[in-house]
Amino acid sequence: MELINIEGTPKTPTVIMNPTTGVVEIKGRSIPENSIEFYKPVVDWLDEYSSNPAPKTVVNMQLEYFNTSSSKCILDVFKKLEQIKQASADVVINWYYEEDDEDMLEAGEDYESIIKVPFKMIEIVD
Repeated sequence: MELINIEGTPKTPTVIMNPTTGVVEIKGRSIPENSIEFYKPVVDWLDEYSSNPAPKTVVNMQLEYFNTSSSKCILDVFKKLEQIKQASADVVINWYYEEDDEDMLEAGEDYESIIKVPFKMIEIVD
């Protein structure tokens, strides 16, 4: 398994996925022209990773903003993580949100209500 390191742009988040440490980071803005195409390598990587995950998988989601089409793809990513957790691996999602960003906090809570993976809501205070 290879490390994935996708450099962020003004429209796409930085994505770092390390199979050795089990740390997955998605950070920045997610408004790609084609969300499905952008998130496909992420979902494919998690598919492969699920066959031999690290003892603990930690996902750091720190999005400033994401559009509707990204939200569906993010849900697909979380569903893969749910499958990894169901296969008895330890999975935690750290959902970061700005101190005054109620929308991003609610988005994290919405995902948490759908996915059977523990979320930690982490407020970023400037």
